[in-house]
Amino acid sequence: MPTSEDIIDTLKDLSSLQYLAGMARFGIDNTKALGVKIPEVRKLAKIIKKDHQLALELWDTDIHEARILATLIADHVQLTPTQMDHWTHQFVSWDVCDQACGNLFWKTPFAMDKVLEYTKSEHEFVKRAGFVLMAEFAVHQKKAADETFYPFFPIIKREAWDGRNFVKKAVNWALRQIGKRNEVLREAAIECAERVLKQGSKSAKWIAKDALKELSR
Repeated sequence: MPTSEDIIDTLKDLSSLQYLAGMARFGIDNTKALGVKIPEVRKLAKIIKKDHQLALELWDTDIHEARILATLIADHVQLTPTQMDHWTHQFVSWDVCDQACGNLFWKTPFAMDKVLEYTKSEHEFVKRAGFVLMAEFAVHQKKAADETFYPFFPIIKREAWDGRNFVKKAVNWALRQIGKRNEVLREAAIECAERVLKQGSKSAKWIAKDALKELSR
């Protein structure tokens, strides 16, 4: 079995200085990155398969791509709420946040509890994680009842004032994904967006108008 040191060496071999420099253009913090494209990281994850202990070791390297790889090979069954909190409070870049939520966090039985917790956080990326979790749950949990999503609308309205870029985009994303599940939730999401629009803040207006543009089609 490969060690975390072996995998870091492989990631270094796959790195590109040109790609590393380009990451910053997408708002990605590349200060601890190697410059490996996500498709290459995903290919490596398929070779390694699930290995929760290795995922924990890779996360602790504090290397950007190693952390993304960790979210791909970690086992959601073994992931504890404490580990999830530990990783979430170490997010410093939107892409690691989104990869963790999309690859791993939404699958856990405590994902919805974390939505309620994280969306109250003052930390930009912890708060983003709460709304990304909301969006990912809406996308992937096909059999979830409509009633599951109604408690999210008051949270969206409550936090629409937050003008931080990575928060407001996640709030908007969550609202749109909930609304795209079916006609009933679309109407509820449109009503939520209209209420958000009336709040009047710059971020609320952007969140609402962008969501309405897509949901009203």
